[in-house]
Amino acid sequence: MCRWLAYYGNPVRPEVLLYDAENSLVEQSRRDRLAGGYSNADGFGLGWYGNRDTPGVYRSVAPAWGDRNLRELAGQIESRLFLAHIRAATGTPVEQTNCHPFRFGRWLFVHNGFIADYLRLRRDLLLAVDPDVFMGIEGTTDSELMFHLAVTFGLEEEPLAALERMAGFVEDTARRHGVEEPRQMTVGLSDGERLYAARYASGPVVNSLYVSADASAVRALYPDEERFRELGDEARAVVSEPLGDLPGVWQEVPTGTALIVQAGEDEQVPFTPRPPG
Repeated sequence: MCRWLAYYGNPVRPEVLLYDAENSLVEQSRRDRLAGGYSNADGFGLGWYGNRDTPGVYRSVAPAWGDRNLRELAGQIESRLFLAHIRAATGTPVEQTNCHPFRFGRWLFVHNGFIADYLRLRRDLLLAVDPDVFMGIEGTTDSELMFHLAVTFGLEEEPLAALERMAGFVEDTARRHGVEEPRQMTVGLSDGERLYAARYASGPVVNSLYVSADASAVRALYPDEERFRELGDEARAVVSEPLGDLPGVWQEVPTGTALIVQAGEDEQVPFTPRPPG
């Protein structure tokens, strides 16, 4: 399975989460903790929001732990919102166009999971993508196709509702082909203003997803931890698996739940797939 993280808050250098944490994302590229101790070495990507209208993206097919350019970028860029992903391929080629994050205008998207029997379903799913959106598909993954289906189903106006329509459409299409438990996913999504995340599966096995506790509460729990002092009160991280073992820092996101991380109070709402209208 892949691994991803997303950060929202005051500007920080991505290296804080990609390299400096005890169980950093780069460390997870060598060996994950929650999915059997496997490597995620089939490419990586970093997408970040700065001062331009569209986010920057850096992607490579190299294992994250061995890319010196990623180390340089992560130590120089400062961003208030970024997403990073390490890939474990599930049947599609190891190539740069298949690495996350995927970008559409101001939107960035990352995914951990799969569509069961994807190659059987791919044609029907592709044909549902809006022709004006279709030209943005560069690779062959189910993840990128899911993203463009969500854009087709209204992501720019209703992000979470569009993700629910996408998941519902995938399930309906799969069941027409006799696939009863097609969907396994955690997703991260942003337009540069808010961070959205969801955890869902069609069956009983669900990929992990965690969100960090309120930064002020974490500082109160660990006043001597210097690494938490640079985080503002709005700072949050959403991750496939915790970046460390300190009690009280990481909270598991319930199955069938979506998050909206934003200025002010965050939201946690049910995530319920439904066919597009």
